[in-house]
Amino acid sequence: MVKKHKIIGRQRFPPLLADERGSVSIEAALALSAMVVVCALIVAAMATLATYLAAIDAAGAAARAHAIGEEFSPARGSLHLAESGGLLTATVTIRAPFGEISADAIYPLEN
Repeated sequence: MVKKHKIIGRQRFPPLLADERGSVSIEAALALSAMVVVCALIVAAMATLATYLAAIDAAGAAARAHAIGEEFSPARGSLHLAESGGLLTATVTIRAPFGEISADAIYPLEN
């Protein structure tokens, strides 16, 4: 018995190589997984931006509170305070999906 080969152009391919069934499923799976990765990166970027805004807010609140003599600790992350020339610098560092985010705030000391 002679196997029949499908002719594509000038070349003959065995039936398994000439068949395109399933290629759409593979393309759809690859496209869907790429879309999931892109969406996850977008969500992580938005979470990092929200973390940066929280760090800015916490640094400002910490600088104001310590400048007038009140105690303040951020809800999350770490706080570092430094005084120089009558100014108080508060640095808040918070972990985010894309590393650690730091924000500074400078406030004049009140006597």
